[in-house]
Amino acid sequence: MTIISLPGSSGYLNPTAITGKKVTYFSNRYVLGLTVTAGIGGLLFGYDTGVISGALLYIKDDFPVVDNNNFLQETIVSMAIFGAIIGAAVGGWLNDAHGRKKATLIADVIFAVGSVVMAAAPDPYVLIFGRLLVGLGIGAASVTAPVYIAEASPSEIRGGLVSTNVLMITGGQFLSYLVNLAFTEVPGTWRWMLGVSGVPAVVQFILMLFLPESPRWLYMKNEKSEAIAVLSKIYDPDRLEVEVDLLSAALEEETLSENSVKYTDVFKSKEIRLAFLAGAGLQAFQQFTGINTVMYYSPTIVQMAGFTSNKLALLLSLIVAGMNAIGTVLGIILIDRFGRRRLALTSLFGVVLSLIVLSGAFFLQSSQSFSEICEAYILNGSCKSSSAWFAIAGLVLYIAFFSPGMGPVPWAVNSEIYPGKYRGVCGGMSATVNWVSNLIVAQSFLSIAAAVGTATTFLILAGVAVIAIFFMLAFVPETKGLSFEQVERLWKERAWGSGYETDSLLENGSDRTGVYVA
Repeated sequence: MTIISLPGSSGYLNPTAITGKKVTYFSNRYVLGLTVTAGIGGLLFGYDTGVISGALLYIKDDFPVVDNNNFLQETIVSMAIFGAIIGAAVGGWLNDAHGRKKATLIADVIFAVGSVVMAAAPDPYVLIFGRLLVGLGIGAASVTAPVYIAEASPSEIRGGLVSTNVLMITGGQFLSYLVNLAFTEVPGTWRWMLGVSGVPAVVQFILMLFLPESPRWLYMKNEKSEAIAVLSKIYDPDRLEVEVDLLSAALEEETLSENSVKYTDVFKSKEIRLAFLAGAGLQAFQQFTGINTVMYYSPTIVQMAGFTSNKLALLLSLIVAGMNAIGTVLGIILIDRFGRRRLALTSLFGVVLSLIVLSGAFFLQSSQSFSEICEAYILNGSCKSSSAWFAIAGLVLYIAFFSPGMGPVPWAVNSEIYPGKYRGVCGGMSATVNWVSNLIVAQSFLSIAAAVGTATTFLILAGVAVIAIFFMLAFVPETKGLSFEQVERLWKERAWGSGYETDSLLENGSDRTGVYVA
């Protein structure tokens, strides 16, 4: 029998009190290795997001039909997102049915094939098909990587380790801009930019062959000895006993209910509905507050601001991508100290401010007379007007606020708020919401900007960020440091009232002091 102290009503599990050892991000190289390898899925996601923004400048040069058609440009960008919607939806089922490891391997193969198709595309329509294949791969990876990392992570550093996946995304975006700059003078510019994206997929495929399946998935599939063998590499003997007892209790509870979970089951249980509302809402607001508008179209936005040179637009966008990666590192440091909720709220307040700055820059630009704008250009085609630099400042400010909070928080929260048997399905559904929202933003940004103006477009995004703040306050609880079982209890309390905890603990062999007996 293992006794886990749950002081107070919060049910906070203090592993340090159990084992006497403090767990840090670098205290276990095995966990760090699992995290980095799984996070290559995030690198694929980030690289594809960033590389298309630069490649698009040169695709337009090679295919005149693309240069003269905003819709075709948006389709080239957003077809990968459409594929990701399908990949995320199928990836949730694939994770639950066949495991996190197999889902990752399948995603890598699809992504690598898509990269080759893009690089060899003879026309924009084959390129669009290649983008679809790549999207299928990154959609499945976007579901799998956070869950795999979360299920192999000690609870007290889980947020930071899951956020490593987001660091890989932002790192991939930064890498893509470096690659874009490297190939600007090489024949077949955009083909190299897109083709190189297959390399990380091949690397991850090889590394994953030597890594285990998620220990939690193994245990829930009654492969207990394999699960314990993996857990023994993550935890010391005292902590291992605690974790196995928690898994055993979770398995027993799931065995009493139906084994298979359908998508419709998510909406039949009040506590699961509340969890999914929080998770899916966070994913939607991550996109509708404009992050991938900035990342997909960063060079285009820079050119809209007045810097017309392709190379200079890429160079300035590289600064934005670098800020994104640095901000994500800050998020990893803060998420398990500051908390998910407070970090996201701080991030959103800054996002509102920076989007207003961006909107103001484009309003300022549109108010300038044609002659004033012309005078701002110099021989290399770069605009030196104050509004152009004002726009760059707004972009950098936006990324500085977004990346530590609304970048990692939605993925961290979605990796930990669902009960085990719902984790794959709900994770897949919420990731699908992310990709659908992403698709809407990517497919409509240029058209909306052309219709109502770039300044008004950014002002609309600022309004959405204000709504996101109220959503966070109303629907998203703090999950910092909680075990999966404690998070599950939190949703039941929200669904059925605070009296649920006392009744539930008594039914499971505990007293009113908050001591849970496993």
